[in-house]
Amino acid sequence: MGKTKVRAGIVGAGFSANFHLEATRRVHGADVEVLGVHAKTQASTQGFAQKHGIQAFDDLAALFESIDVLHICIPPALHEAVAVQALARGVFPIVEKPLTGFFGDGAENFDGRTASMTQVRTGALDSIKRMLAAEAASTARILYAENWVYAPTIQKEREILEKTKGQILWMHGEEAHSGSHAPSYGHWNLAGGGAMIGKGCHPLAAALYLKKVEGRARFGIPIRPATVTARTHALTQLPEFVDTGHIRADYVDIEDFAMTHVTFQDGTIATVFASDIVLGGVHNWLEVCAGNHRTICNLNPSNQLQTYNPVESQFDDIYVVEKIGTNQEIEAFYRAAAHGDAVESNSELAADCISTIYSGYVSAANGGGEEPIALL
Repeated sequence: MGKTKVRAGIVGAGFSANFHLEATRRVHGADVEVLGVHAKTQASTQGFAQKHGIQAFDDLAALFESIDVLHICIPPALHEAVAVQALARGVFPIVEKPLTGFFGDGAENFDGRTASMTQVRTGALDSIKRMLAAEAASTARILYAENWVYAPTIQKEREILEKTKGQILWMHGEEAHSGSHAPSYGHWNLAGGGAMIGKGCHPLAAALYLKKVEGRARFGIPIRPATVTARTHALTQLPEFVDTGHIRADYVDIEDFAMTHVTFQDGTIATVFASDIVLGGVHNWLEVCAGNHRTICNLNPSNQLQTYNPVESQFDDIYVVEKIGTNQEIEAFYRAAAHGDAVESNSELAADCISTIYSGYVSAANGGGEEPIALL
């Protein structure tokens, strides 16, 4: 029996669009045909199409008419509008992270440094609600492209939790490097915030995901976040830094460092650091301290996986080292579109991540006070 045919399109023509297209060529669970691309300008659309041998679509509506799946590889401020359009047409949107957010009130002088974070959170939650409502009314589903969830080390920890029924007591994670090269980064009205959302969304999503896994394994229902405290800083804007001549002039109204502390419904915790001030490459990791094991997930730089369990028999049925030859994230998404399979990185996880981050911004504005997290 032949594989199910799935027709795909891409909106955007930058780095992530190239990565997504290459990943579709390694999907095994469906017969994927990438039909075309639509981007911001005719030149970028044509250039991407010619490079990859696909059709250039000057009109997004025309692309929708031809596809089953749309890869949304555009700045976060545009995610909601395009995803809602896709869902209305029964097209599965694969949405890059962060899912959505708050991108200003439309005023030309909007400044994230002086904005009311309570209003910012309300705007972000409203965006999530609109996206979830569009999904509920659609035959398609939001596929949240959070690569940390499908990283081999995180998926191996998922297996450990499911087989040992371990309780996570504390997770500690970080994403840090020297800053983004995306032209939209540094402007709150384009990026929805700074390091907390731009970097912190990744280890945070992994931590939220693993508590969901634990809850399903132990109780049959996910354990979700309850409260958050956070602090943010704009270190590269400090006078002492400015005096050295190394100011990040492209960081207009965002933070470059953030610390987020999450308390879950069962009282356990996670701490996440995010920053744009770390030189020497990308630093991505998540450490899991459970009652019956400890796992260190190194994504970049990678030592693959380190785990320790005092009761060796608990790992009897777990092959701790694995070799992955495909992009598990994109593979899972196409299985969802082709066969209706469930996905690990879905709209609920994305919504919890956004709710946590924007409550974190409220907390930071209030000096680090504890804030409840709205579960949508």
